Amino acid sequence: MRPSVTAFEVHDIRFPTSERLDGSDAMNPDPDYSAAYVVLRTEDGREGHGFVFTIGRGNEVTAAAIEALRPYVVGRPAPVGAADLAALHRDLTHDSQLRWLGPEKGVIHMAAGAVVNAAWDLAATTAGLPVWEFLAAMTPEELVSLVDFRYLTDVLTRQEALAILRAAEPGRAERARLLRAEGYPAYTTSPGWLGYDDDKLVRLAKEAVADGFAQIKLKVGADLDDDVRRLGLARAAVGPGIRIAVDANQRWDVPDAIRWMAALAPYQPHWIEEPTSPDDILGHAAVRAGQPVKVATGEHAANRVVFKQLLQAGAVDFVQIDAARVAGVNENLAILLLAAKYGVPVCPHAGGVGLCELVQHLAMFDFVAVSASREDRVIEYVDHLHEHFVTPAVVQAGRYRAPTAPGFSARMHPASIATHRYPDGPLWRARRPAQEVIS
Repeated sequence: MRPSVTAFEVHDIRFPTSERLDGSDAMNPDPDYSAAYVVLRTEDGREGHGFVFTIGRGNEVTAAAIEALRPYVVGRPAPVGAADLAALHRDLTHDSQLRWLGPEKGVIHMAAGAVVNAAWDLAATTAGLPVWEFLAAMTPEELVSLVDFRYLTDVLTRQEALAILRAAEPGRAERARLLRAEGYPAYTTSPGWLGYDDDKLVRLAKEAVADGFAQIKLKVGADLDDDVRRLGLARAAVGPGIRIAVDANQRWDVPDAIRWMAALAPYQPHWIEEPTSPDDILGHAAVRAGQPVKVATGEHAANRVVFKQLLQAGAVDFVQIDAARVAGVNENLAILLLAAKYGVPVCPHAGGVGLCELVQHLAMFDFVAVSASREDRVIEYVDHLHEHFVTPAVVQAGRYRAPTAPGFSARMHPASIATHRYPDGPLWRARRPAQEVIS
């Protein structure tokens, strides 16, 4: 008999990043990076950790949604392989009553992703492998069994997915060796937060280049003249050979996006990220067609169906998966297969609390077992809050180093959880009067 999951803990964890404007952008001027955090414990003492990333208020809602999934997990045999992880994903996303709250989108879908990711952390830890290796060791048949193909078969069938995975199979070992030796390319958003003054922007941009990054990213969208000036400063700071991506965080209507990017184009932005509503497939296609800068999006795409339509419509040049937005590893595998079918590079969204830690595994697995390519692909990196994780992401000379510790790199230090638990952790108790004024 396999050990069962006997405990299911949910924590509302928040960090006061708004106090220094870390993470600030045109739509989110004062984020407090947060995580609705779940721990699965087994009767033999093993643990699986997962979370949903939010930016403060509402984190309690995601925590409550995770709590609603407790009955599907407690008492269940601890997952060890593809069959268990596929069954759990299916049970969490197909519940007929909870599904009504989406379906397959929003808070309840993100909550399912947190639990699914915690299960992957548990299974990979049991196997003694980091998640990227745990996934890459599975057969194409096992990987395909993890994917929910409902709503996808008009563009991606099981047999097509099998063909993609089988084509990548012969070089897996060599690509894994390359990852361990060379890492995976990264870019940094740390210089570009909208709340930073010009001196800080220039200083951090130069430091990023000195640290080995070949791409940085700036937030834009609040004021056109200001964005032209800031992008000009950044370009002067890093020179012509460094890529500068820009990110509007959904700020614009389609005509505004086209007008804005035409004005920024002389500074050679590498892409415009989230130029309009993440749900507006045709709007993204119009932005892509209406100005010269490539389009990236996906961090707020609700599910695999939105990604399917972005690719069908020719609306995106770079697919940006998020490890904690859709329903976990399983749905992200579906998205990686869709991107491979259409030949579109995947450049994951990261930053936040722990997103760098999680998404590195998905990008590295993609290289080893799906796309077999690192060409024109980078993982976002933001140098915030990594110290709270037991096995934090490591970026050296502008490249993510391949994780070696078993699991999904999701585990926070117990002291960090205790200190930052909202609203009763010591850090938030000390700030309570100010919080009460705000509320």
